[in-house]
Amino acid sequence: MGESSQVAVASGSATGRSPVARRVRNGAVSFGWAIAGVLLAVLLWELVKWVGTLVSLPFDTSDQAMPHVWEMIAGFGQPEVRGSDTTVLQAVAAATGYSLMIALCGFAIGVGIGLLLAIIMQRFAFMERGMLPFVIASQTVPLIALAPLIVGIGNRISVGPLQWGTTQSVMFIAAYLAFFPMSVGALRGLKAPSATALELMRSYAATPRQTLFRLRFPASIPYLIPAMKVSAASAVVGTVVAEISTGVRGGIGRLIVAYAREATSQPAKVYVAVFGAIALGLIAAGLVTLLDVAVSRNLPKEEVA
Repeated sequence: MGESSQVAVASGSATGRSPVARRVRNGAVSFGWAIAGVLLAVLLWELVKWVGTLVSLPFDTSDQAMPHVWEMIAGFGQPEVRGSDTTVLQAVAAATGYSLMIALCGFAIGVGIGLLLAIIMQRFAFMERGMLPFVIASQTVPLIALAPLIVGIGNRISVGPLQWGTTQSVMFIAAYLAFFPMSVGALRGLKAPSATALELMRSYAATPRQTLFRLRFPASIPYLIPAMKVSAASAVVGTVVAEISTGVRGGIGRLIVAYAREATSQPAKVYVAVFGAIALGLIAAGLVTLLDVAVSRNLPKEEVA
């Protein structure tokens, strides 16, 4: 048995639990804290409403602006349109799934572009000096102003039988927001290997490509996963905002706008759509977390002091 195996066995026996048991326990604790956070938010919401009945607050706490939590929950089972068999929950779930597909496509494109830019900037120092300021400046453009411009330009693009549509514009905006965290995080990760490790690769006469795939990429995983989580959240935000700005139908962003018009008669209905957008972000973050578990399961874990 090697030294590393002996250390792993000793560590496992010292804690008294297997790695799988520790992971299950940590997941259960995290889930418990998440439930506690939701309950705390519910209590604070109802507390603010109750305080609003006693004193005057600087914001509206009436049932029209802040419906009770149980009214929001009841809104899931209401028909989307009077006389329709489709419930609000079904409509929100379908819209969330549609937006999720767009967000995932934009996320994949953005991550690919961001990773490619990071590799180029790491490989050539002059490219980093020339490109990084423009990468940063790209995120200062207001998305509300950018979305109609992209739709206007995209509607004129066609390649043979393929026509650029509004859905592609929303996907492009999601990728536009997703590439920035990935490019910056990946660049930091690709520079993470120590000088000693790089010198060792040079002593083996490793090519830049071999150094990239055998040293820099494995060393950058602790930086890539957090960057991907931020990119996933940015892709979701870009998708919802772009759907609202461009008026694309079928997504959760457009559904929020549609339900907002009914806020006078059914104020809880708007919050049901907002819950769909929240679920969209949680699903995207959860998928990246699953990728994190799959990629980093064989990496050495640092003990927390």
